[in-house]
Amino acid sequence: MIAVRSLTKTYGGRPVVDELSFTAPAGRVTGFLGPNGAGKTTTLRCLLGLAEPTSGTAFIDGRRYMDLVSPRRHVGAVLASTGFHPSRSGRNHLRVIARAAGIEASRIGPLLELVGLSGAADRRVGGYSLGMRQRLGMATALLGDPPVLVLDEPVNGLDPEGVRWVRRLLRVWADEGRTVLMSSHLLGEVAQAADRVVIIRDGRLAFEADMADLVTAAGGNASENLEAVFLSVTGPAAR
Repeated sequence: MIAVRSLTKTYGGRPVVDELSFTAPAGRVTGFLGPNGAGKTTTLRCLLGLAEPTSGTAFIDGRRYMDLVSPRRHVGAVLASTGFHPSRSGRNHLRVIARAAGIEASRIGPLLELVGLSGAADRRVGGYSLGMRQRLGMATALLGDPPVLVLDEPVNGLDPEGVRWVRRLLRVWADEGRTVLMSSHLLGEVAQAADRVVIIRDGRLAFEADMADLVTAAGGNASENLEAVFLSVTGPAAR
C-alpha cells in the first residue's frame, strides 16, 4: 500500500504540501483530487523520490522509493506525457528503459499491443499525438509488471475509447490486488474508476472516503455527489 504521513514540502519557505496524511490501499483504485496548485503533483514527486520531503514520509509498502530494490518492478508511474526522446521510436524508447532496468525485452511487443501502439511502434515519438504519448507512458509504467501504479492525469489527451481503456485497465489491476493511485481533474472519470477518493486543498487533506460510503451517505449519482463534495471542501466557503 501507499502511506503518506505528515508529509510537508516547502519551496522558498512556503508549504506546497502541508502535514498531509492519507493512504492508498492494495486492491483499490484511489482517486487523488484537488484544485490547481493544491499540491497533488508535488506529493507524487515526493512519493517517487523526485523531490525530497521537508518533513514527514511517503512510503510504498513501508519503504521510500529510493530504498526499493528494482523500483521499476515494484512501481509503475506516469507523471507527464513528456520526457521522450523525439528522434527515438516508441519501441526503442521501451528497449532503452527495459535494458536499464534489467527487464526482459520480450515484454515490449505485448505491451505495445496492449496500449494500442503496435502500428506506431517504429515511428518517431516526436510525431506522436498527446494521446499516443500518454499510451507510451502507460507502456513504460507497465514494463516491470509492478504491483503499484501511480498516475498523474492518465487520461489527458485520450479519446473516449482511450479513456474507457484506461478505466478498464485500472479495474483489472485493482482486482488483481495491486495498488492504484490516480490523480485527475476529471471528477466524472474518477467517480467511475475509483473505489475511494482523497481530496486535498492548499496542500492539506480536505476529504478522504470510500466511494461506496460517499454514494450511500448522499444517495443519487456518484459523479454528482463527488462534484458536490469536491466543491464544498475546496471552494471559497471551505477556506
